Amino acid sequence: MQNQLIKCVGLLLLSLASSKTIAQTNNDNFPPPENPVEIQVSKSKGKIQVDGVLDEPDWENLQVVNDFFKREPRQGGKINYATEVRFLYDDKNLYVAAFCKDSIGINGIRIQDLRRDFSWGENDIFGIALDPQNLKQYAQGFQTTPYGNQRDFQNFNGNNFDTGWNTLWRVRTQRTAEGYTVEMAIPFKSLRYNLPAEGNTIEWGITLVRYARRDVEVSTFPAIPQSFTPYRMTYAAKLTGIEVPPPSANIRIEPYSLYQFDQNKEGADITNKDSDLKVGLDAKWAINPKTVVDLTVNTDFAQADVDRAVNNLERFNIFFPERRQFFLENSGIWAGGLQQSIRPFFSRRIGLQGEFNAVPAPIDIGGRFTQRTEKDALAALFVRQRETDNSAAANFGVLRYLKNYGRENNIGVMVTYRGDNDHNGLGLESNNNTTITLDGQIRPTSQWDIQYIFSTSIDEMTGETGFAGRFFAGNDSNKYYYGWVTEYTDANYNPRMGFVRQNNVIRHNPGGYYVWRPKNISWIRRWDPGMFVNYNHDASDPTQFQQASLYIFPVFAWFKDNSFIEASFTPTWQNINFDFSPLGLPIAQDRYYYTRYVVQYNTDLSKKWSGDIGYSFGDFYNGTRNTVNASARFAPMPHTALTLDYEHNALKGVGANIDNLSTNLYSANLRLALNPRVQLSTFYQYNSFNEQGRWNVRFSWEYMPLSFLYIVFNDEQTDIFDPIQKRTQFISKITLLKQF
Repeated sequence: MQNQLIKCVGLLLLSLASSKTIAQTNNDNFPPPENPVEIQVSKSKGKIQVDGVLDEPDWENLQVVNDFFKREPRQGGKINYATEVRFLYDDKNLYVAAFCKDSIGINGIRIQDLRRDFSWGENDIFGIALDPQNLKQYAQGFQTTPYGNQRDFQNFNGNNFDTGWNTLWRVRTQRTAEGYTVEMAIPFKSLRYNLPAEGNTIEWGITLVRYARRDVEVSTFPAIPQSFTPYRMTYAAKLTGIEVPPPSANIRIEPYSLYQFDQNKEGADITNKDSDLKVGLDAKWAINPKTVVDLTVNTDFAQADVDRAVNNLERFNIFFPERRQFFLENSGIWAGGLQQSIRPFFSRRIGLQGEFNAVPAPIDIGGRFTQRTEKDALAALFVRQRETDNSAAANFGVLRYLKNYGRENNIGVMVTYRGDNDHNGLGLESNNNTTITLDGQIRPTSQWDIQYIFSTSIDEMTGETGFAGRFFAGNDSNKYYYGWVTEYTDANYNPRMGFVRQNNVIRHNPGGYYVWRPKNISWIRRWDPGMFVNYNHDASDPTQFQQASLYIFPVFAWFKDNSFIEASFTPTWQNINFDFSPLGLPIAQDRYYYTRYVVQYNTDLSKKWSGDIGYSFGDFYNGTRNTVNASARFAPMPHTALTLDYEHNALKGVGANIDNLSTNLYSANLRLALNPRVQLSTFYQYNSFNEQGRWNVRFSWEYMPLSFLYIVFNDEQTDIFDPIQKRTQFISKITLLKQF
């Protein structure tokens, strides 16, 4: 088995070497400019009405930015969707006006729904990214669609996104026969910028992006290679001539009031009924443009999205992403935030009763401090979790320092501390846990990325000290990608404020792919054949093999309309030497070899009717497993979208008992929107494995900027046809945001 694997790895390295040789002769990447393009910004003489109608005299006779660079579907060449952008400012706001031309106007618009923080990919988009502190490693993004829904985010190092960052800004759009117009107002109080040593005239880094979804044309200003995101701020242009207002109090408060009703039933009997009225407060104080303090009191996350059910058939822990806004904001500053294998700090460990228990525990108070300059960043977090009948009170603390050096390099240290108090009701002892982490990033050239993280945990209850580390090096160009990941997690590494995919493992994951954009085949936009190796062995005994697989994807292609097809296969070697029962099927301790195959296709997901289907088949341990994934979406207009998802697993002759098992997972989501500020989302999911069904219905009305009224209904029950257990929840919540 190991000889087979060594041969396959050798073939991989040989193919990567040959693809690198080919790619080096056609490398279309280019370095950042030595002297960035400058955009002179004028001060408005009159009032700017943010309505998407660019009829104010101030918008005339300004410098027009229209020299966009084409990134997709082919880098360089003529722009088919021209964009014109102008800038103004007054004592309070930076204003951005754009005219996004389209030869067929309204009929050419592609947009899937009107939700805030929409995903990139299936909508027409115009956006800007600002680097007000000229850090080169950080950006604040503001994007919109032709219908005016908002997406704001923070971006770190051109890669890591913090989409939970929400700030005050306004945008309105107008759709016309020639395209659509965009008008944005971004308050200076919503930005973090450095003040000049003398005077108040500043320069900011800026990039612009336009995505014309119908033909998958992505263009940027200034020019940025297509292998990077449009937020690689080393390539940014310069906004000049802005006279920022003098520093003043910058305080944002957001009180809330909430009513919650809960009822639990077993059969026809009500076992618990409870109602609660509570109030709380979130506050943000920008002490200066570099330093921000956040405070939360009696925190509530009633409006957060619910997790989706997953049937886990693998030997690793499943990573569920954070969905709570207080923890999402500035999450990219913490060590390990770019990956899902080793995270010394993972905020989902806060506010739960026990380890990853789905039942929430109240948060009494939380605070966050963030200071970011050109040279370094300092961040701290503290949260006090209240005692419940099932869990002790706990204090959570994180301290982070990050030092920037060179053009795009940094090195940082982070300390986490979790202290669980004595809990006499449960007889639990105090349990303190600490991690200390060193991490960093090195970019020797614009397309090379090197990332590392080394962490140790100290657990008071067990008296054990554990270690973990991760090293990544990757080369990403317009023609190819290749990279190597090695991860180490010993058996004692226990970050009780973090997440690890698996303990006692060393994992190696080299691989790569070639990027082919055929010039003479117009219906293929991109084809990326390649292979990745995944090899795992014990950390305590490196000679002890755990698992290995080769993910080989000769067909991995996007067509002209951005539809996609994949055909791949995965030879897998398993050494099961522990108790392992995925979905209750005990697997006999033995060595296994099997191969699985995948065929996946999705249509143009920006159309009114769209869908995808995937079929995975082949052996699975000592039996077989066939999996079908299917999804259908109907979006006749941006105000209405219906999505249906289905997953079917059929396992035959698997495990020590030669068992058969069939599971079905059904999901449905209906989203209705009056406009981007008034929306209703309904989600239902049923899992046949545990016969559990769940409803989540959420109405939201943004009646003022970032001030919301929420009405939420949750219902969860086992055996929907004859409910054994049922939990019903109704929540109404109103928030009010005021900025001073």
